[in-house]
Parts: sequence; structure tokens; C-alpha cells
Amino acid sequence: MFKSRFQAGQLLADRLSRFRGQPSVLVLGLARGGVPVARAFADALGVSIDVFLVRKLGVPWQPELGFGAVAEGGICVLDSALIQDLRLTREDIEEVVAREEREVQRRSRIYRGARPSADVAGRDVIVVDDGMAMGSTMLAAVRALQKRHPRRIIVAVPVGSRASCEAVSAEADEVVCLYSPEPFYSVGTWYEDFKEVDDSAVQDALATVPASH
Repeated sequence: MFKSRFQAGQLLADRLSRFRGQPSVLVLGLARGGVPVARAFADALGVSIDVFLVRKLGVPWQPELGFGAVAEGGICVLDSALIQDLRLTREDIEEVVAREEREVQRRSRIYRGARPSADVAGRDVIVVDDGMAMGSTMLAAVRALQKRHPRRIIVAVPVGSRASCEAVSAEADEVVCLYSPEPFYSVGTWYEDFKEVDDSAVQDALATVPASH
């Protein structure tokens, strides 16, 4: 059980202390819940931080159940088996994808303003979230970042299901997960304080990010 996202970020930094103070390292927090974890993690290691935007694609009649994810850069990851089981139509999928892509664009404007996203080319990129349940959002992030040619992609989460960690391990260069409980239930199950992270909290966490880094 983690006390908070802040504590979780510090514990991740302890595990990845080999990256401390390295200028080539860039930490990317997945908005919204991953950003406070990433902020604590990056501060503990003394490395650069930015936000990366990914949205879960929720089943229309059960939004908490994700059938995939979209990431900035136009990357879309779909769970074809779940889509078939739920008999989601092409129209269902396209409607949800379009809505979440609009939300990605909205958040980019709010969180970054005129500032461009960080350049990841040739860098060691550590992608941080507060946890991985199904792994679709992290997979979308990894695939989107691969197109930007980083040196390595390391995924770091405090807690994740074994299935999601295995799926992401197949595509990221390294996955660091502090705790993989089974049964998993949900990410919030493993935090004492798991209050919702709103836009203002993300903005505050990114307030000191320079215009170019």
C-alpha cells in the first residue's frame, strides 16, 4: 500500500537511482494521475520532466472499462478481443476515439500553452504513471514515443498487474514495477490517498518546466 503518489514517486526514484543527475534523462508523466508521481520522481533524481498525453478509450456504457487508448501523435491502441466480445461497432469506436483525441488536444493547450513538447530523440525516456491495470494507455505512450526515436524507453510504475507489465515489457526497453499484486483489482486499491488529479494540479506540477529542454 502506497501512502500517496508523492511517496510512490520517491520510492521509484530509489529503485532507479542510477539515473540520478543525468542530463540525457527525460521523465514523462502520463496525465493526469502519473504527473504527480513523475514530479516527485524527477525531483528526487534531479532530472528533466514533462507531460505526455494519453487517453483511455472507454466502453460507451461502461467508461471505466477501456477497450484501448490514444496518445498524442495520433497513436491508437485497440483491444481487438474485447471489442469483439462486447460487439462494439465501428461507429462506437470512431466516436470514442474522436472524443478522446479532442481531449488530448485540449489538455495539450492547457498544460503546455505555446511550449512545444520535449524533444525525446536520443534520450533515455522514463515514462511514469501511477499504475497499470490493463496497460493499454502505457502501450499507446510507448508506441507513440518510439516514433520520436529516443535512445531507450523505460516504463516506471509503482504498481501494475502482471499481465500489463508483461505486455508492456514486450515493447519497452525496460519495465520497473515496484509491486505486482494478484488479484489486482484496480490502481487505486493500492494507495491510501488516491484523490483525483485535476488540470490545475497538473499545471502546478509542470509550472517550472522550461520552454525548451
